Amino acid sequence: MTTLRDSRLIVEQLVRVTAKEARYLERTADRLRALNIDLPWVESLEDSDEHSEMLDAFVSRYGRLQDTLGDKLLPALLRAGLEKTGAQLDNLLRAEKLGWMESTQTWIELRELRNRLVHEYMESAGDLLDALQQALQGVSILTKTQVRMAAQAQKARPV
Repeated sequence: MTTLRDSRLIVEQLVRVTAKEARYLERTADRLRALNIDLPWVESLEDSDEHSEMLDAFVSRYGRLQDTLGDKLLPALLRAGLEKTGAQLDNLLRAEKLGWMESTQTWIELRELRNRLVHEYMESAGDLLDALQQALQGVSILTKTQVRMAAQAQKARPV
């Protein structure tokens, strides 16, 4: 059985991890934004190891931050606050109600976008470009969510 103290330690560790993940994601997103990504850039991925590796890093970091926030930190924060946890959708709805995230619907859309990025990569340059541009816009939502959850964890810490 996990004690309240153990739950809080887990939250603190996950806050540190997600803060680092958010910084890495922002750095990669900034590098991509600086390249003014367009269709020719996406079409050239096969011939550019540097660009394809940068895209891989972005997709990986985007997915990792979203996974860690939604699958690990969110339920841990709820447990540490003595909230009931449930299915991910229930947890997301509770987080939205508590003000920890902007919108459950947006979160779900970002999750679907993550899946598109992974699968569209090899299929359609146009679809990949669209998904990548949307994901670059979604980075701020993920990082703001991390900041809100970190602030909540800080409030919940015993003095």
